Amino acid sequence: MVRPRIAILARFAENTSATRYAAVITARRLAEGVWAAGGEPLTFLPVAGSNWAERLDGIDGVLMPGGADINPSTYGQSISSEHVYDVDDLADETDISLVKYALEKGIPVLAICRGLQITNVALGGSLVQHMDIPHQHHVAPVTIDKYVDELGLSSATVEASCYHHQMIDQVGAGVEVIGRSAEGFVEAVKFDSPAWAFGVQWHPEDNYDTNRPQAELFERFVAESAAFGKKN
Repeated sequence: MVRPRIAILARFAENTSATRYAAVITARRLAEGVWAAGGEPLTFLPVAGSNWAERLDGIDGVLMPGGADINPSTYGQSISSEHVYDVDDLADETDISLVKYALEKGIPVLAICRGLQITNVALGGSLVQHMDIPHQHHVAPVTIDKYVDELGLSSATVEASCYHHQMIDQVGAGVEVIGRSAEGFVEAVKFDSPAWAFGVQWHPEDNYDTNRPQAELFERFVAESAAFGKKN
């Protein structure tokens, strides 16, 4: 079987145990979740002014991963919370340009945590800079109200493993809320695109190997990416 090639935009790290200096990284669990679902995870370096038509040649799907906070200037605000951390304008610029290109060209997209937030911002939405009660190390049920079958889920309720202190505030154009937490916070969305394109606020990679719906989400994304690759 030829595995569909999944582009994962790297995140910047000041240092890691395996490198002497700053690093570009992909979370191991995330890459393993894509691999377990049948995909080939490929890490892409964030580069300003990227020509995505060239860089994504041969790519079947785009995964927008979790990461650090987004600069509030991208949604017309200044930093108003001391909890905003590790802002990187290059990362924001590259994320926004990539997800806009993928959605416009109909490349399947799965956006996770920061990936969901930056996609909402790219489409004109905004964020809560710091939640009153952050969902860090937070595991709780999330109810999916629509598109359960399209997400490949066997259940409309998923046990979501969250690690975030920001969340969607104003919803961007073409962003449809399809799932919320018990508190009413946005946890899952569908993006307007010719292709399969969804975002989740939680981290399905955390428990994909012990919680079947998380694996199902990766499997559907990889399957949609494979179908896209066969047509292109």
